[in-house]
Amino acid sequence: MSNNEEMQAAIERLKRENAELNGMVLATGVILTQLLQAMTLRELNPQNAATRIVTNAQKAIEGFRPEQGGPSASIMKERALAAVKQYEDQLRSVLPT
Repeated sequence: MSNNEEMQAAIERLKRENAELNGMVLATGVILTQLLQAMTLRELNPQNAATRIVTNAQKAIEGFRPEQGGPSASIMKERALAAVKQYEDQLRSVLPT
């Protein structure tokens, strides 16, 4: 096999692995959102419970220092904060106001 063919095979393998990981992330996000929704709906003040969960998650992510995570760590941190916002929106969409 030529170097070009090997590189193309490696790229295809990485694309497949990335798609599989994206599927796992999607499933994890859906399950997590459903669990958080069920959990917060049981609280006396669901909106406060949601705020507490989201705030704690944001603080934990903010505490992550990108210099410890390699060259892509700042991208990962940015995406994690955006994901918390997505979860918050999904979580609050079912909570009484």
